[in-house]
Amino acid sequence: MSLLLEKIVGHTAVISMNNPPANTWTAQSLQELKAKVLKLNDNKDVYALVITGEGEKFFSAGADLKLFADGDKSNAADMARYFGEAFETLSAFRGVSIAAINGYAMGGGLEVALACDLRICEQQAQMALPEATVGLLPCAGGTQNLTALVGEGWTKRMILCGERIKAAKAEAIGLVEEVVATGESFNAAMALAEKVANQSPSSVAACKRLVQAGRTMPRAEALPLERTEFADLFDTEDQTEGVSAFLNKRKAVWKNG
Repeated sequence: MSLLLEKIVGHTAVISMNNPPANTWTAQSLQELKAKVLKLNDNKDVYALVITGEGEKFFSAGADLKLFADGDKSNAADMARYFGEAFETLSAFRGVSIAAINGYAMGGGLEVALACDLRICEQQAQMALPEATVGLLPCAGGTQNLTALVGEGWTKRMILCGERIKAAKAEAIGLVEEVVATGESFNAAMALAEKVANQSPSSVAACKRLVQAGRTMPRAEALPLERTEFADLFDTEDQTEGVSAFLNKRKAVWKNG
C-alpha cells in the first residue's frame, strides 16, 4: 500500500502522508515522494502542491527511531540520503508547495514542511526538531531551512535546546505564515493554492528560483540575475498572454505551465 496518497484537484496536487499512527517516514515513502514530485514537475496542468498528514493528531513525527536502533552507520547514511534527496526535490518543485500542518510536526515531519514554500498550521499543532535529544541531528535540511526562515537564534533554541514550538509562537517567529482553527489547515492551504493558478507558471518558477537563490547568492549577483530572469520571460508564451489578457480585461489562459 502506498504511504503517500495523491490526487489532483483543479490545478493543485495533493499528497497526504499515510503511515499510521504518526505518519513516519520510511525509505519507501521518501523515494516515493521524490518520484511523485518529479512526475508533477512534468505535469503542466499542476501549478501548486499541498502536503498534509492523514488523521487528526499527526502531520508527521518524522523518522521511526526503530530504523536506527541497531546503530548501523551505513543504514543511517542511506536514510539521510533518502531524506535529503526527497526534500531537496520538493524544494525544487517548479510550482508552489504548501504544507497543511494538521498536527504534530516533529523531526523529519517538520523538515518536510520546511522544504515547502509556505506553511499553514492548525492552532493545536506543535513543531520541534528534537534529534539532538536522542544523539542525532536534523539531516533533511532542518539546520539550513529553519535558519533561513526564523534566523539563527530561534534555530538554536529549537535544535540545541530542544524547544518545542506551539502554533502561535511559530507564527510569531515566522516558522509558519498562518495559523487556522483545528481541522481547517487543508482547506486554507487549498484556498491559497487556488490563488497560484492566477499567476503565470513561468513567472512563479522564475521568482521562486530568485528568492531561494538569495539564501546563498551574494546580493551583488542576485540583482543582475533578477534582471536577466525578467528579460528571459519575454521568450515565454505566458508573458505575451499575460500582457494581452490585462490590456483586454480578460482572464489569462496560461500555456507554458
